[in-house]
Amino acid sequence: MVKQLGVLLVAALLLAAPAGAQGKGPKKYAVTNDRALVVTREVLVKQGYEVVRVENSGRDYIVWYRRGNRGRGKGKGPPAKMVIHRTEDRVVFLSVPSAVLVDIDVRLKL
Repeated sequence: MVKQLGVLLVAALLLAAPAGAQGKGPKKYAVTNDRALVVTREVLVKQGYEVVRVENSGRDYIVWYRRGNRGRGKGKGPPAKMVIHRTEDRVVFLSVPSAVLVDIDVRLKL
């Protein structure tokens, strides 16, 4: 009885595992590369970040940014990067904090 219950439990776990891994992946936007870059800059500045530099690396834009001073005199945060990957007719944002991605999503849908 215990052995059958164990086999049943293992079977249930194996069947449920692929369902948890089936995500849609990163969201793709049908906008121009320039529009995606402008919106990204605007959102970062609005949320208190400073855009350090933007690199064009083949099919990707790499945006380096860091947290601003915020008026506390504690200095600026360490640099972080975000990747805007360009495909034929779509733009995909990679390694973006979720709070920033939500605002980018709202602005790109306008």
